[in-house]
Order: sequence, then C-alpha cells, then structure tokens
Amino acid sequence: MDYSIFKLQFPVGVHFGNGFLNDSVYTFASDTLFSALYIEALKMQLSDELFEAVKIGKLLFSDAMPYRGNQYMVPKPIFPIEHTDNSGSSIAKKKHKNLKYLPVESFALYLQGKWEADTDPMENFGEACHQTMAAVRKEDDTLPFHVGTYYFKKGNGLYVIIAYQSEKELELAETLLQAVSLVGIGGKRASGLGKFELFYGKNSSALEEMLNRQSGYYMTLSMALPQKDELPQALEGSTYLLAKRSGFVASDTYAEEQRRKRDLYVFVAGSCFKNRFSGDIYDVSAGGGHAVYRYAKPLFMGV
Repeated sequence: MDYSIFKLQFPVGVHFGNGFLNDSVYTFASDTLFSALYIEALKMQLSDELFEAVKIGKLLFSDAMPYRGNQYMVPKPIFPIEHTDNSGSSIAKKKHKNLKYLPVESFALYLQGKWEADTDPMENFGEACHQTMAAVRKEDDTLPFHVGTYYFKKGNGLYVIIAYQSEKELELAETLLQAVSLVGIGGKRASGLGKFELFYGKNSSALEEMLNRQSGYYMTLSMALPQKDELPQALEGSTYLLAKRSGFVASDTYAEEQRRKRDLYVFVAGSCFKNRFSGDIYDVSAGGGHAVYRYAKPLFMGV
C-alpha cells in the first residue's frame, strides 16, 4: 500500500459530537469520515466503487488526527510504558495519563519511556465555546439552544492518512474529500459548521517509516473491529479500549421516521495488537429500507 496525507483546514467552527449537543471534541473518527464520503459518493454514483475498494482493502482511512503547522500528531498508544522522566513523580504520571496525542517525532522516545511531557502537545490547539441557535417549532415560538463549537487556531487543523493500492483509489478518495469539504462534516452543517479547505500534506519520513514498519506490535490509527473469525487471534496479547458507536440514520429513504443505527462496539485508535487483522464494513441498519454501513477497518502502524 502507498500512503498520502490530506490536511483539513477549517476556517469556520465545527461540531464533532461526543454525545452532548452543548459540547464538541476537536477530532472525528474514521467511521464518521466514511459515512460522509459515502453520502457524497451516492450523489455522484460512485458508492459501489467506494464500497468495493474499501471492502477488499484497496482503500483505507485513518481517523482525523491533529496537526500543528507541519507537525503531525498520532494517538497515544494504549500500551504499558515504564516512564523514566521526573523519577516517576505523581505529576509526571498524571501528565502522561492525560495525554491523547503525541508528535510523530516524539513517538519513539515515548515508547522508550524517555519523553518528558512538560506541556500537553494539544495545549492552545483551538478554542471550545457555545454557540446559541434558535429552533422555530411554531409561529412566534422560538426556542434558543446551545451548540458546542470548536474553532481551530491559525495553522492548526486535522489530517487524514489515505492508504491506497493504486492511483485510481487515491483519485476516488480525493474527489470525494473535495465534495465533503464543500458541504462540511460533523453536526449542524446547515448552520455553516464543518466546512474545510483540503490540501495535500507534506510527507513525514518518521510517519511513513512507522506505517511501513514490520513490528512485534501494531497500533491502529482508526476505529476497527475484527471479523468474527479474526477476533480470537486479534485479541491475543492486545491492549485496547472499546467505544460504542451509535447515532441516527442520515437518509430520507430509510424509514418514514428518524431511526437509530444499531450500536457497534469497536477498538479505538491507539489500540495495539500483536496480530494484524482486516476488519470490515458492518451493516448497522435496524429494519429500514436499505443497508447502513459502519466503517471499522484498521490502518496500522508498527510500534
């Protein structure tokens, strides 16, 4: 597989859900990205091409991860590390525990327990605030509500790693990413949130080396779930966290009323495995008029 980096620069605010309307996180997962790409692919009659390319592993996506200028961040590995900095003080341990992302260049030092977390790499990355909106239920009946909105500071944004087998898959991914950039991603897009400018990111030799590394452990950079026959081997020697993925179906033809997707529990990015697996795209529909897909394929890097 070859790899390309796409940088997403958000000139407006975003609302990436974490279960609360009045709050927003600053990243989004690979399944959210795939859903947005698939919706645009349906409009462009490219959905079958996208589905097949991803299903057989010719095209894979990471989560949307932070960047600062030309510095890329990766998730902190869910892996036991014996830290040697600050003599194992409780303050140092707390700093390491609260870390969510690490600069790619610091990843090796972190694994060796030698990286000193003087400051959180995500400090001053952006600003979270509340945006007041109004819901008009009836004539002269306006109800205000608050939406959690995140604004990235200048020079900061998110990047996505695309793994592809040929230029055909890369062109498909770029075409659909450009389409998503115009309509936005995340919640409250009708209010103008979530639109972004798309750029090719400068390659990182450190990141590329880890993506191609053969190792005793592999860390997923996307949410993932092994297929049933892959699960026993995937769990062997693994260290991971699970997340419940749910939500409503964004389709006018699925059902007369809005319905929820079936819950799916997946390994989060940062989970580490001795044995690689393929994962899958899972149908999480629940009695509606068509399939509803949840992306759960890993994009691994060696640790």
